[in-house]
Amino acid sequence: MRIRVAAVAVSGAAVLSVLALPVAAQASERTDATTKLRSFASDAVRPKDSLGNTKFSNAVINGGKDIVLGVTGTKSVTVTYTATDQNGVALTEAFLWQGTDSSTTDGITGGLGTDDDPACTETATQGVYNCKAVFNIHPATDMKDNGVAGKWKLFLGAWDLYANASYNDDVATTAIKKASTLTANATPEPVKKGKTITVTGKLTRANWSTGKYAGYASQPVKLQFRKKGSSTYTTLKTVETNGTGALKTTTKATVDGYYRYAFAGTATTAASTAPGDFVDVK
Repeated sequence: MRIRVAAVAVSGAAVLSVLALPVAAQASERTDATTKLRSFASDAVRPKDSLGNTKFSNAVINGGKDIVLGVTGTKSVTVTYTATDQNGVALTEAFLWQGTDSSTTDGITGGLGTDDDPACTETATQGVYNCKAVFNIHPATDMKDNGVAGKWKLFLGAWDLYANASYNDDVATTAIKKASTLTANATPEPVKKGKTITVTGKLTRANWSTGKYAGYASQPVKLQFRKKGSSTYTTLKTVETNGTGALKTTTKATVDGYYRYAFAGTATTAASTAPGDFVDVK
């Protein structure tokens, strides 16, 4: 799957059309996904009104969780939804897109399609279908533009059994975030009771453009401590990463226990927590 863009143009009777991709994404366009979308614009499937008669509901993206992507591999994301149409549903299409206006090229900053058509099964209630779409996202090729991290919307379209088309470009929302990593190292170890220890670490996050992890600068990170024998971490202070994502602070050691850093995440970057580093207090 590659980056591709779905666009909706509404004028009189609504017609779904595909606009040109931004220049930066031209090389990544996937022909089969674009062809599927372009079929909405054919004269044979123009809907009778701006949205059509098929209604979409109960959409859940990735089990309700953020979509977190590293720099390699494939992330399979399942989307489930209900399509309702008393004229039946012949076929549905699903796309994830990001932007402010799906009717203009400039209003779209990213788009993702499925490898296969969603699977829909009619329920015991006539005209009501349960559907599932699977997005196989490859960060190395699909997410080259770091600007596409953040809020994304679910675009759903459908044809009824009489070839009338319907669509909704904002059925549900999700967040696609860059994965982050965090380390922590407390020294010296062992340490005398009441003496100062130094806790260093580094916060990095996925850079989809370079295919590597890079330091995440100027981010607040909590230094936390868990006493030996306890299962609960307590926040000692908040430390800010420097220009390369590095962390460094000091604290007094009073009892044996584990020190770690915890990052709450942002709108574009997932949260992460370093493994606890044990310090033996003598």
